Amino acid sequence: MLTYENELWAQGVAAVAGVDEVGRGCLFGDVVAAAVVLPRGCRLDGVDDSKKLSEKQREALLPAIESQAIAIGVGRVDAETIDRINIRQASRLAMKRAVEALGTAPEHLLVDAESVDLPIPQTAIIHGDALSLSIAAASIVAKVTRDRLCLEWDAMYPEYGIAAHKGYATKFHRERLIEFGPSPLHRQSFLGKVMAERLTQLELF
Repeated sequence: MLTYENELWAQGVAAVAGVDEVGRGCLFGDVVAAAVVLPRGCRLDGVDDSKKLSEKQREALLPAIESQAIAIGVGRVDAETIDRINIRQASRLAMKRAVEALGTAPEHLLVDAESVDLPIPQTAIIHGDALSLSIAAASIVAKVTRDRLCLEWDAMYPEYGIAAHKGYATKFHRERLIEFGPSPLHRQSFLGKVMAERLTQLELF
């Protein structure tokens, strides 16, 4: 999974940052991005696209990523901003914030199927989290960060079951939205169909 990194390292590009985001399709909460700069020739056994790993595996891999990475940055964009600027732009903004949070200036970005609004050379890679170790590491950092936030959000709004479904549009989540209506952390622009169902049910009573 170091093909892209090796090509850049061979060209003398030392600081290569992998960038990815999670939570793009959720109904609830922030979209979270991470940027990870790995050292040349880095090995991280077991690191893969975060979607292919269990929560337990991701949590176990995070310390290895943190111990080997030259730099890690995390960026977040909240639901209110997502509603205002749309989810694609919010995801790009979260990625930008993650890169800016690295504390070191990367020379090249490897980005999972997106572009980052920064004057840094970058390569967008389709399915990058399965093809680039740096992007896969970033996907794990972002996913673990957001999953931990979901535990905090669940304590704030326990009626929605956020800890279990992480804010995605599961049957249980939709049913609770219909019963209780949205919380302040729900993405209002994502709820049209669910809220239409809720209105229909309210009218029946």
